[in-house]
Amino acid sequence: MSEVLERAQVLDKNLVLDAVRVTEIAAIAAWMMVGRGDEKAADQAAVDAMRTALNDLDLEGEIVIGEGERDEAPMLYIGEKVGRGGKTKIDIALDPLEGTTLTAKAMANALAVMAWAPKGTLLNAPDTYMDKIACGPGYPAGVIDLDKSPAENVAAIAKAKGVQPSEVTVCVLDRPRHAEIIQSLRSVGARVHLITDGDVAGVINTADPTTGVDMYVGQGGAPEGVLACAALKCVGGQFQGRLVFRNADERARAARVGITDLDKKYDLHEMVRADAIFAATGVTKGALLDGVTFKDGFVWTHTLVMNSSTRTVREVRMKRPA
Repeated sequence: MSEVLERAQVLDKNLVLDAVRVTEIAAIAAWMMVGRGDEKAADQAAVDAMRTALNDLDLEGEIVIGEGERDEAPMLYIGEKVGRGGKTKIDIALDPLEGTTLTAKAMANALAVMAWAPKGTLLNAPDTYMDKIACGPGYPAGVIDLDKSPAENVAAIAKAKGVQPSEVTVCVLDRPRHAEIIQSLRSVGARVHLITDGDVAGVINTADPTTGVDMYVGQGGAPEGVLACAALKCVGGQFQGRLVFRNADERARAARVGITDLDKKYDLHEMVRADAIFAATGVTKGALLDGVTFKDGFVWTHTLVMNSSTRTVREVRMKRPA
């Protein structure tokens, strides 16, 4: 019974609004550094604002996906406790500024991102790479498989949609390590939508039919994978991921967070094991969200907030005095 009550508290509508306010505040702070060429200053502004906002809430939160381990990050580090305390106990995954380079260069698709779930239900993913594949809702279970080639997954998506592979669009981070993936996708005629940054946004694009993206595939940050899974869980998407370790230090990181099966293939519900709240506020204008704007003495924000318990997706536009 206590677990049921705890879950209900996490998904209370007031907490959904709290999540929106936290990402809004971080996005506004980051926007002040748009186009100024300083990635570290942009990230620090978002971190400071998000931490202050979290510590003003009546909850007991623990950062499980954050800015790094305690010896690497002075704020919003993994294991840090935030909030003023109370009965609501939650895991928090966050990226105060996804797209530091995008922000510094005034490019599209920078976001302030956060996910909440009941305590002990978010995968404490180490700060390593992860091989990922994702698709949005509406497909039969198991339509994508990380162990199949990108071309085979395109064929499966096309079959499920009732279209030719040439009508499938796949989002991929534009990195040299993805050359073989891109070649495989184009070998069957799929469209490849390359993005420069924004791993979380890339996955979430599959959940919104207006983006035209059917699938995401490639290697990106494992922490970002948890954030993306929280969003996909809210809309019924699919995800698979496997951690990638380049050296002994990264394997040690996994051990410190309790991961012993280094070759495990995770699905969405193993990475987010309970209902979750996801919120993202645009810093710069992108495919999903408008960026922060200041006009006539007011500041405007655009936020996407999702609740997996009710399968609701809301767009929130806020206007307030600057």
